[in-house]
Amino acid sequence: MATQLMLEKWSGQVSTVTIGATKEDGGTRGNVVKIGGQAALPFLFEEGALPNKPCIAFEIDDVSADPLAWAEKCVKEFNAQILCLKLQGAHPDFGNKTPQQEAELVKQLLKKVSVPLIIVGCGDDAKDNLVLPACSEASRGERCLIGSVVQDNYKTLVVSVLADGHNIIAESPIDINIAKQLNILISDMGLSLERIVVNPTIGALGYGLEYAYSIMERARLAGLSGDKTVANPFICFVGYEAWRAKEAKDDAQPERGIVWEALTATALIQAGGDLLVMRHPKAVEKVNKYIEDLFRR
Repeated sequence: MATQLMLEKWSGQVSTVTIGATKEDGGTRGNVVKIGGQAALPFLFEEGALPNKPCIAFEIDDVSADPLAWAEKCVKEFNAQILCLKLQGAHPDFGNKTPQQEAELVKQLLKKVSVPLIIVGCGDDAKDNLVLPACSEASRGERCLIGSVVQDNYKTLVVSVLADGHNIIAESPIDINIAKQLNILISDMGLSLERIVVNPTIGALGYGLEYAYSIMERARLAGLSGDKTVANPFICFVGYEAWRAKEAKDDAQPERGIVWEALTATALIQAGGDLLVMRHPKAVEKVNKYIEDLFRR
């Protein structure tokens, strides 16, 4: 007798976040990217709707030789549908660029490419409180995804995002309770839960990946069970974490870093990752094929 698998039905649903604004939306982007919206765990298609595939954003670092040229290459040659601008050059230790300089870069990037944009600060809270509001204003109406905010430093950027029509990244240190509390604090300021994307601060393969996986899974189970305060899409900074691993920098095995990044990404997709920020085009190609294969099945 054939065995029939039990199907789980969930009362909740992950919120859908739209990144980018076309001309019809009041912006200038050529496309939008939608993430989230799941009514079931990853790739359990028979249990509920999974309307949006995981999406990959190419990382653009402002301290690189020519970030605008790399952004254009990612779109034209590698078919990037969304880009993530990292404002590392604003950090006091990496150039200390002014808010005006970074805002001008955002304007130039929006003119150079037509895909939606993620804008991420340098990680220095005091500097990000100056730089990110300026970049938010410079991209007003384009419905970017901007962050990250943390529990002790969120009010300034939430105000800017509200005024300029963007979405926000809420960062929590691999802790579901802190993620929940931060989402509540943000929503109390008037930004709806449907405009929040959670950064659970993942680790790479061999560097805490399994712990990040378990936290993401717990949050997704809670969201699908009806807790709207954690029913948000996840953004995972895969490239940054994977290429920090010493194994990824083996000159004798140059392909190892690509594999390290791709394996980190595919594991996080299984954990519920919705938006993956990646670096190497070959790793992106492998992960995109993996996503297409899973959805084809």
